[in-house]
Amino acid sequence: MNPEDLLGHFAAAADAQAVALSPLVGSARRARTDRAGQYALDLVADEAVLGVLGPAGVGVVSEESGRSGPHDAAITVVVDPVDGSTNCSRNIPYWAISLCALDADGPLCSLVANQATGERFTAVRGEGAWCDGRAVLPSKAKRAEDSLIALTGMPPRSLPWKQFRALGSAALTLCDVADGRVDGYLDAMFDMHAPWDYLGGLLVCTEAGAVVVDAHGRDLISDDPEARRSILAAGTPELIEVLRGALP
Repeated sequence: MNPEDLLGHFAAAADAQAVALSPLVGSARRARTDRAGQYALDLVADEAVLGVLGPAGVGVVSEESGRSGPHDAAITVVVDPVDGSTNCSRNIPYWAISLCALDADGPLCSLVANQATGERFTAVRGEGAWCDGRAVLPSKAKRAEDSLIALTGMPPRSLPWKQFRALGSAALTLCDVADGRVDGYLDAMFDMHAPWDYLGGLLVCTEAGAVVVDAHGRDLISDDPEARRSILAAGTPELIEVLRGALP
């Protein structure tokens, strides 16, 4: 299956997720399951997304339902049906669906869509990254003093950043790095993020020319549901090194 076909399935999955979640309002939108950190809306979204990806014949690794589909599939799609579930539950307009196709060579294509605004980021390996068809480019900031930094958690060491934000969706924040809306991203929560949180945004970043690394030097490319990483991202390698200084 080629990237164009995969992105078509990803767009259909995003549409299906939006339709499935639209009836959930008020207390139904905030309802929790018995699983720690999981909202009922996560399961509704997962069912809708799997309904699109299942017939496509790809392997799937989902945050909510784990691994499914053919075990010998040439393509595995790593998906977070709702990235930023708390934002979604409280109608804060910064939550996403993130899908990334992996083949034998790594990330092939991805889609990250802000489902509150309809904005969609896409990327294809070796071909670039876009926001609603517009090519994206990261910031060239190299110093904390010149930078707006997005955070997950508070780092043990403060940096002299110009400003900071905690936005609530790793997938969208990585896309914001790719598009220069924020200059860098610092994940201060040790080994919090799984592949479904960052792979879609990672490909958008790398195709745009931004840098994404694990703070502890580990490989980020994985479809292992148990893998966890600590993410640093920036438009320049110099800013990545500055961000490292906030961590132990």
